Amino acid sequence: MARAALSRRLRRSPHLVSYWEREQLVVHNYATGLSAGLSTRAWQALAFFDDWRTPREFASRAAVPMTAARNLLASLVKATLLQSSGRRSSRESAMERWSTWNPAAGFFHMATRDVRYIDPVEGDRLLRRKARHQPLPSPIKTYRGSRTHDLPRVPADGEFPRVLLERRTWRQFSRRPLSLPALSGLLGLTGGIHHWASLRGQGVLPLKTSPSGGARHPIELYVCARRVDGLRPGLYHYAPDRHRLELVRRQPRAVRVQRYINRQYWYEGAAALVFFTAVFERYQWKYTSARAYRATLIEAGHQCQTFCLVATWLGLAPFCSMALADSQIEQDLGLDGISESVLYAAGVGTRPPGSSWGSKPAGSPPLRVRSNTHILAQHEHKARPR
Repeated sequence: MARAALSRRLRRSPHLVSYWEREQLVVHNYATGLSAGLSTRAWQALAFFDDWRTPREFASRAAVPMTAARNLLASLVKATLLQSSGRRSSRESAMERWSTWNPAAGFFHMATRDVRYIDPVEGDRLLRRKARHQPLPSPIKTYRGSRTHDLPRVPADGEFPRVLLERRTWRQFSRRPLSLPALSGLLGLTGGIHHWASLRGQGVLPLKTSPSGGARHPIELYVCARRVDGLRPGLYHYAPDRHRLELVRRQPRAVRVQRYINRQYWYEGAAALVFFTAVFERYQWKYTSARAYRATLIEAGHQCQTFCLVATWLGLAPFCSMALADSQIEQDLGLDGISESVLYAAGVGTRPPGSSWGSKPAGSPPLRVRSNTHILAQHEHKARPR
């Protein structure tokens, strides 16, 4: 810290959490992602700067030489554990708008970003090895010995049950491009605003095909066009009120899927990706509890499932993925990752000829599927692995 800055006021960052890492107590700034193990004197400094104060005041209170105080405080500012009145981190400024959700939601949001994913082949090998000594948990729960009541078989005739039952994750695609009308239907039925509702004293609220707490609808859709008829490769924002695409970033050629969806090479044949982001202030305005962060995540799931069902209805090959390169996506979209952040991704392509379900990457052993005859009254599932 320069001598000229000694009169600058400092304050403890409001975005700190601490936890034990082996034998050391670590302080972590979840807004910036920086952390540090601290000495006793550093802990005293953080306790002292609970409000805006000067380094000189700290040196006087702690009875330490000014040089020692300056060096200590400089390290805390560098680690973003202390804020300087003359220099504020943009990420911390954005996180301050989460005030009533923090630290629970802010810490979870930032700590679960930019995960490092292992190679899929190695991951499959590790899981097979794990299953030998730790079997897969049961996919069902039952109350043994309780009285049971059999239910009538579920009728599966009609278009709506057919779409639900044929929804699958595709990992094989044809080289045919996606048509613009198909993309239009996907976006309009997934994220389009179909009605406006006026709420006295609050304003006008959008209504979509998926539910939203308080009709806040924090989810935005962005399209990475790779092979779409009539649409140049690039990143686009879907305007749900006008039902149109707004160019965010032009790309001279189709970007690799693995730039945005880590390690999942089997999606490289997709014609388009769709990113589901959240504008958090829409929920924060009404819901001040950190629990509302859960609802934001759930809403991304609502819309992604709608996307997959619409794609199935259109005879396309959809998929969804959480293996996101968060910072790369947000950088390319121009998002800060705090006020608006990517939560989920989906994609779509055209189905390969002669295939009713491309469940596994080309060349992989097929997935064996059998129907559960306890549920369906009349249904012969036609989607089978190739």
